[in-house]
Amino acid sequence: MKVHIIPCLKDNYSYIIHDEANDYACVVDPSEANPIIDFIKKKNIKLKYILNTHHHYDHVGGNELIKKEFDAKVIGFNNDKERIPFIDIKLKDQEIWSSDNFTAKVFHIPGHTSGHICFHFYKDNFLFTGDTLFSLGCGRIFEGTYEQMFNSLKIIKSFPEETLIYCGHEYTSKNAEFCLQNDPSNSELIKKISKINALVKKGEPTIPSSLKEEIACNVFLRAKDVKMFSKLRDLKDNF
Repeated sequence: MKVHIIPCLKDNYSYIIHDEANDYACVVDPSEANPIIDFIKKKNIKLKYILNTHHHYDHVGGNELIKKEFDAKVIGFNNDKERIPFIDIKLKDQEIWSSDNFTAKVFHIPGHTSGHICFHFYKDNFLFTGDTLFSLGCGRIFEGTYEQMFNSLKIIKSFPEETLIYCGHEYTSKNAEFCLQNDPSNSELIKKISKINALVKKGEPTIPSSLKEEIACNVFLRAKDVKMFSKLRDLKDNF
């Protein structure tokens, strides 16, 4: 399996998971249709599925046109089925979805939205976190509570350290500034920032990050309790 990063809109990332054995593909969080359609046609691969982590428009905006163009099936969370446009396959928390060599376990991770999920392609060590976990950051809390988001991040922390994190936005540089301000003596963070700066200088995505790096460097994952987490989240909201 290979993950192709597709920049969309201002700072969104959509992801095309390509099974090179049979040239099937699925797309995660298509912010808009045209970049996805163009990539699929250029590569001459068969797009089978559209996976949505949550209902926000910048993650589902391409659903309708992509579904129409490729007759792809839209996959989302059963509890959020009314808000996922053109949904076909409704998955439950901790359900394993497996089809056409793609296998992912779904986890309900509320906080950013009440129906947010992540897709863990555990055979490939890929985790698509939407707007719950970013590289060196986490999502704003719109529909959930601090405790829900804290517990959702604990779920993500439980995955193997070698897991690669594919998140919904390129926010890493700004997140790095915030982490450094709040954890200035973290040597692993300083090394991570050097790596980020090199990627930015070359005009390359800072994604994926590894879960090992995030546990070592991301202040939100390093928060010991809900009180510390909520304080950091409030500070970041005004950063």
